[in-house]
Amino acid sequence: MTGQHQMLALVLFSGFVAVTLGITTWVSRRRHGSAEEFYAGGRLFSPMENGFAIAGDYVSAASFLGVTGLIALYGYDGMLYVVGFLVAWLVVLFLAAELVRNCGRFTLADVVAARMSERPVRIAAGTSSVTVSVLYLVAQMVGAGSLVALLLGRTSGADQAWAVIGVGALMVIYVSLGGMRATTWIQIVKAVLLLTGTVVLTALVLLRFHGDIDQLLIAAADRSGHGRAYLAPGLKYGGTWTARLDFISLGLALVLGTAGLPHILSRFYTVPTARAARRSAVWSIGLIGGFYLMTIVLGFGAAAVVGPEAVRGSNAAGNTAVPLLALDLGGGAGSTGGTVLFAIVAAVAFATILAVVAGITLASSASVAHDLYASLRRSRGTAGGRASSEVAVARWSAVGIGVVAIALGLLARDLNVAFLVGLAFAVAASANLPVLLYSLFWRGFTTRGAVWAVYGGLIPALGLVLLSPVVSGSPSSLFPGVDFQYFPLQNPGIVSIPLGFLAGWLGTITSDEVADEAKYAETEVRSLTGAGAV
Repeated sequence: MTGQHQMLALVLFSGFVAVTLGITTWVSRRRHGSAEEFYAGGRLFSPMENGFAIAGDYVSAASFLGVTGLIALYGYDGMLYVVGFLVAWLVVLFLAAELVRNCGRFTLADVVAARMSERPVRIAAGTSSVTVSVLYLVAQMVGAGSLVALLLGRTSGADQAWAVIGVGALMVIYVSLGGMRATTWIQIVKAVLLLTGTVVLTALVLLRFHGDIDQLLIAAADRSGHGRAYLAPGLKYGGTWTARLDFISLGLALVLGTAGLPHILSRFYTVPTARAARRSAVWSIGLIGGFYLMTIVLGFGAAAVVGPEAVRGSNAAGNTAVPLLALDLGGGAGSTGGTVLFAIVAAVAFATILAVVAGITLASSASVAHDLYASLRRSRGTAGGRASSEVAVARWSAVGIGVVAIALGLLARDLNVAFLVGLAFAVAASANLPVLLYSLFWRGFTTRGAVWAVYGGLIPALGLVLLSPVVSGSPSSLFPGVDFQYFPLQNPGIVSIPLGFLAGWLGTITSDEVADEAKYAETEVRSLTGAGAV
């Protein structure tokens, strides 16, 4: 890329960083250090504000960079991610948003612990939440490395490493200083920027083809090198029975995983009432739905305008399709329009990564402090002292989580970011969703069932990923030089999700514990009416 591209993009990105750091500094001066302020922003956000923040939290680098890249490379099969991400919100709206807001306080474990023995449940749910969050963070770090490599025209490991380290440092600052209030405003600003940029790019693609979608699809198919097969199922997932099972597995993970994502569930605690939580979900569905419909146009536009070969030449996983599309739509390399549009898209993508990693880091640090630390700590301090200590632990845990995410991001930098997020969704659907649904809807659910449901989904999901082609046994694996691949699918959801539900059922029926009818009745009334909710 030319020096103009680099300078303008860096100036725009630096402007976003300056604004968001200003927000963080302003919030940090106004905070009063309570757990409710740090974890939930004081529960003062309106449904519209929270809807924009959810959209900013949910629409990640995996969507803006990875999904469009997969559509550009694989056509119809790449759209599976669009359908999965969008349909998943129906599960969130009807099964999670209002009920979680009524039953919990800050984290997923709050919902489950209301009925069970608190300590084992919090440790299990906290462990699972941190694992899912770290996997999700890795995808954002990979996106950051790919984008900086394209922006600076440098593909060396050292350049990508410094990009990932810089993003990690910023996310730690956002979370440790500003908490949920700063993170929410950063996500709102990012959502507005991202949606505006996406609308502009979509309009330019449609103008290029005179508003004729058929012409766009035909051009994309012709440029793809696959002809009509590019617009039909099977290019990526339909060649063999293994590929078809992988297709089903990924679909299950995407549709069911959203309701188990810790950073999405925690957003429903930032509004004052359950009704506001439901309205937040409705706002977010509209915003997210519009965005994903536009990514379809951008993906096929990248195939038609840039070409899959050029996309692969820039990044083998397709993560740079949108910036390359923006460059071409603006007039090509060296043109003023191309330079400006490329710089804007690169800056928006940076903003996307920063906002999402801030939200995920906050959710995972909350799980460490509110669930793991609070369960293991044996102190007779006052409630206020415990809350203050919890917040301090949350701030420090953000640093540790950032370090782990940076290290894993460097290891996985050659994988597609949307694919990496698919793994995080599979783990969330396997470990978090079963325990959440059983706690809300099964009267006889017990503590052993809750613990078994979490570990019965978490351990198989992680184990199958380690034994899959993702880690070894193929040229695109994390460790291509070794082969301990025994599980043929890239996504474990089709096996690990049923195992999570089965383990929860087995744990419950084999338990000597008698489920507390009174606590279940209280949970049922609170979840459905909001009576007694925090």
